Amino acid sequence: MNEDAVLLDLRRRAHDGSPQALYQLASALVARHELDEAFTLHRRAAEAGLANAQIEYARMLMYGVGCDAEPLRAAEWLLRAESVGSPIASYFLALMSLGGRTLPRDGRINERVLRAVRADYPPGAARGRRAFRPQGRSGGPVALPAAARTRCGARRRDRGAAVPGAPHARRRRRPATRRRGRSARELQAIGVGSLPEIVVPEFARSETAPGVLSMDDVLQPIDLHLQSTRPRVMTVDGLLSAEECRLLIANAEVHLTRSRTVDPDTGLPMEQEIRTSSDASFDAIQEDLALRCVQLRMASAAGVPLDHAEHLVVLRYEPGQEYRPHRDYRPPSSIERDRPEAGNRMRTICAYLNTVEAGGQTEFPVAGLRVEPRPGRAVVFENLHPDGSPDPDSLHAGLPVERGEKWLATLWLRQGRYRAF
Repeated sequence: MNEDAVLLDLRRRAHDGSPQALYQLASALVARHELDEAFTLHRRAAEAGLANAQIEYARMLMYGVGCDAEPLRAAEWLLRAESVGSPIASYFLALMSLGGRTLPRDGRINERVLRAVRADYPPGAARGRRAFRPQGRSGGPVALPAAARTRCGARRRDRGAAVPGAPHARRRRRPATRRRGRSARELQAIGVGSLPEIVVPEFARSETAPGVLSMDDVLQPIDLHLQSTRPRVMTVDGLLSAEECRLLIANAEVHLTRSRTVDPDTGLPMEQEIRTSSDASFDAIQEDLALRCVQLRMASAAGVPLDHAEHLVVLRYEPGQEYRPHRDYRPPSSIERDRPEAGNRMRTICAYLNTVEAGGQTEFPVAGLRVEPRPGRAVVFENLHPDGSPDPDSLHAGLPVERGEKWLATLWLRQGRYRAF
């Protein structure tokens, strides 16, 4: 039976208004990118009480698929599905809660993620994603399917929950050779090459007891070290763990494209020789809880709410590649095209993800400052004056990589709310 015949059969079965048939037809229409009709059908099935449809309808409302984004309405529908026992709804409620605006960022996140773990709901695996755990706090790479990653320890103790990507989760060990062999095969299956060995000795060990998983460490206060007052530049070592650095590299590698800059006249992105790196930008619909946790820590370290952050960007610089002196604040033409109500980029945080053999420093010419790339280290700097006007002293550059490669994660943080949740 061809695709059109299948769709015709689904329409016939949905004609009598069966919630399950409406849900199946809506799912098929989403796959065909016929989103407006799919949105209506998911709503009908959701209103009839079908939990799976309530979740899909809520997700469309979360991300603005086939509709304008309405996170509050999405949360209402997820709460309905959760009330009848859906662990998947609990997972998405936890994911939304990390933003701290639509839902409170409280202990229910742990409870909800634990519920999803116990139901073997691995969100990363649902999209072919993988998450990464090290041999130790800063040891060598180990790649595991999200299902295997989130199960560890959670069933032994109930007072914490598994948060994918949380740096303090601990697991029972298996032989390293077996783990590495499986890691390589799983990475190759999704198009990811060998990940670099990464060590982050400054990353603080958790006080959490073995076998207990919680997200408390994600929001631990960060001590930033002032490096310059003109422009204001601060650094912190050990912001990200080795596993989080590998997580970001692995998720970005298969999506890398040539980096672009904003044309100051048109506000449109374009390729220019000023910037020769490659990068991957993650829309909210691509984020799982692991990526959200990393971004929450980065935004919190920079002192800005997560919903002020633009999309996470992970960059790779190969030998000879660079980003010549530039400023991160955006020209008016660019702001007008991309959520002008959020204002300009007030602050930037960049986290280095690997060891660079030579070169690749971040230079601030006005301050006479160069920040050396080091795994887990982050640099935070202001793009605007306190009155909101652009600060030309924020001029900075990514110096050419001389040997090896440099991986970097960047969040540009706006003056106002940028994300829906």
